[in-house]
Order: sequence, then structure tokens, then C-alpha cells
Amino acid sequence: MERLIEKAETLMEALPFITKFRGKTFVIKYGGNAMVKEELKTAFAQDILMLKYIGINPVIVHGGGPQIGQVLKRMGLESKFVGGLRITDRETMEVVEMVLGGLVNKNIVMLINRYAGGHIRAVGLTGKDGGLIRAKKLDAEEYFRQMGDFRPTELIDLGHVGEVEFVDVQILKHLEEDNYIPVIAPVGFDREGNAYNINADFVASAVAGALKAEKVIFLTDIEGLKDKKGKLSLLLISTRYTR
Repeated sequence: MERLIEKAETLMEALPFITKFRGKTFVIKYGGNAMVKEELKTAFAQDILMLKYIGINPVIVHGGGPQIGQVLKRMGLESKFVGGLRITDRETMEVVEMVLGGLVNKNIVMLINRYAGGHIRAVGLTGKDGGLIRAKKLDAEEYFRQMGDFRPTELIDLGHVGEVEFVDVQILKHLEEDNYIPVIAPVGFDREGNAYNINADFVASAVAGALKAEKVIFLTDIEGLKDKKGKLSLLLISTRYTR
């Protein structure tokens, strides 16, 4: 009886939230420990499905930097970073696309579908699918200028590191209407078909803007964005996913 009362109280507390956000879209950047620890992976999948069941439309954008690094290491390739960005030559880009669009993306899709039921399912996408993410080569000089304190000692070609130029949301809207949960790998493509490795946070932000999402949520290991004095200026995480 106590458990039933507790569940009823939880439902009553959630009703205003459900009413307010029903039919809205939440873009969720999935990363950090939630992608590594089994109990957190399970909690993530179940929470995503709960959102869908109560009428909220989750769209997931995932990272995968550590997984890329592991595969590169097994292949005898060195991971090099400048200002937090992975230098991505053509060979590295092939690995990035394989790991993000294949291994990581499909594992997340399978994780969600393991707990899904009825007519709700997850489906994996990269920027190539339906022309979802049109990208261009990142302007490294402008990027590092905006970084403020960081300046590379010399101008470095980051290779296939890109930025979002355009998001075509048509495929996402069709999936939403058919009760699918989109899971997006942060790989974009230009007009010539060249692939680009894009920061997942940037992709999540661009997708949220294009969809006019109600919320964009970042799951990460860091406590948030800090100013130059080290003061927390924006809280980014739910502590549930950092244990």
C-alpha cells in the first residue's frame, strides 16, 4: 500500500510537467558517464522512453570521443588534439564515421529498443540521412579567436573538423509523427559529400534551434560552463547521470 501511495504522489507531482510539455520537443545531448556505466545507460534509456510515453518528443544527439580514441589506438593511429578539437585527417575521419555512425549510434539505438514496447522505437541517423546535417569545414582561426585565452602557437589544419551549416528537420518531423525516437551521430556532410566530425554539443544546439525545441539538455561529466574567474555560470547536468 505504501508503494502505491508513493507512486500516486509521484504521478501527482509530475502531472503539471506532463501537461505543460506534452507535444513539445526536447533535444538531449547524450555523453559522459551515462554512456559508460551500465546502470546509468539503463536509466537513460528508460527515462527517454518515459518522456516519449507521456507525450514529449525526445531527440538524442550523442558523443563518442573516448570510443573513437580506443579504436584509433587499436589501429595504431595517434589521437591529436588542439584546443579540445581532434585533428581529423582523412584516415581518422573514416574511423570517426565508422565509430560514431556505426558502433556508438547503433548501440544506443539497441539500448533504447531493448526497453521499448508497443509502437515506440529508436532509429539511428547521421547527417547524411535525409540530408539532415549540412556541414562545412570549421574556420579554425575564427574558432580559436572566440576561445579567448587559448591561442595555438601556429595555424594548424584541423582536417575534417566541421561546423553545422544547415539542419533539414523534415526527416526528424516524419520520425516524430511515426513515434520514432531519433538518435543522431554528430557527423555532417558538405555539398560534395565530404564528411566532417562535429562537436556533439554544437550539433545538439543546432538541431534544437532548427526544431524550435522547448528544451536542450546536456548530459556531461562537467558541472557546467564557467566564466574566466572559474565561477559556475550555467549548470549543464542532471546529477543522476554522473554518479
